[in-house]
Amino acid sequence: MTLTKICDGLDFPEGPIAMADGSVVLVEIRRQTLSRVQPDGQIEVIAALGGGPNGAAVGPDGMIYVCNNGGFVWTQTDGITRPIGTPDDYISGSIQRVDPATGNFETLYESCDGVPLRGPNDIVFDTEGGFYFTDLGKSNADYVHHGAFYYAKADGSEIRRMQYPMITPNGIGLSPDGKTVHVAETRTGRVWSFDLIGPGKIAPLPFNMPGRLLTTLPDYQLLDSLAVQADGKICVATLMRGGVSVVPVDGGPVEFMSVPGDPYITNICFGGEDMRDAWITASGTGCLYHTRWPAAGLKLNYNA
Repeated sequence: MTLTKICDGLDFPEGPIAMADGSVVLVEIRRQTLSRVQPDGQIEVIAALGGGPNGAAVGPDGMIYVCNNGGFVWTQTDGITRPIGTPDDYISGSIQRVDPATGNFETLYESCDGVPLRGPNDIVFDTEGGFYFTDLGKSNADYVHHGAFYYAKADGSEIRRMQYPMITPNGIGLSPDGKTVHVAETRTGRVWSFDLIGPGKIAPLPFNMPGRLLTTLPDYQLLDSLAVQADGKICVATLMRGGVSVVPVDGGPVEFMSVPGDPYITNICFGGEDMRDAWITASGTGCLYHTRWPAAGLKLNYNA
């Protein structure tokens, strides 16, 4: 895999979206912004969102929907920036809707059934115009919140918790036929699948399993955000090892695509005419990379 650095100088980038005009919209979590990277590497701030903007996706109205985790405490070691806890001014997480043309934004959701959102992380829209998102939870030296994943409507009218508790659910994506939602857990190194029986409704689960287990990665590999290939395989950004794990849905062997120089590879997105252009966020070093992926990515339901 040949990598081309599109830019550096990003402040913990995540949530990349390959836009139709060739730019990449992403968040800078530490900078607290939604930003746009032009093909020549120029960085433009779309909106200053506060907190910790994390996952992002284009909705059916052309707006950018952002999972805001509420913010982190940061540290830097050997040139690698990383989050290490929850800041003193943290209040809650939220889902924000941003107009990419003006930078104006609003908060859609801050809670579900009276329970605050802790750390919304990754997001994907279905064909009905609703979206699934994960909530990683928040942590400090003494505790880690249980996480969950949710389904919500883009107009702010409904949000429901779909599966809880989970252990740091992070990446989320839909299968090509839209009948399965995949969730990657950071701390367990596991990828789970859940069968859908309707928008925002999962099939009954066995009492002893939180989902259908696709893989558990060995050693100390932590999972972050994900994207799905057109053939259904799941591309999960893999922390510590530094790259992207390609997980088949049939229980076959997991492939690994290395991104040298940064243990905090946090996300991947697909675009281009053949959907084989891939952009990868190297968050610890603040870089965005481009590569030609071996397989086509799944085209998302909405773009702008």
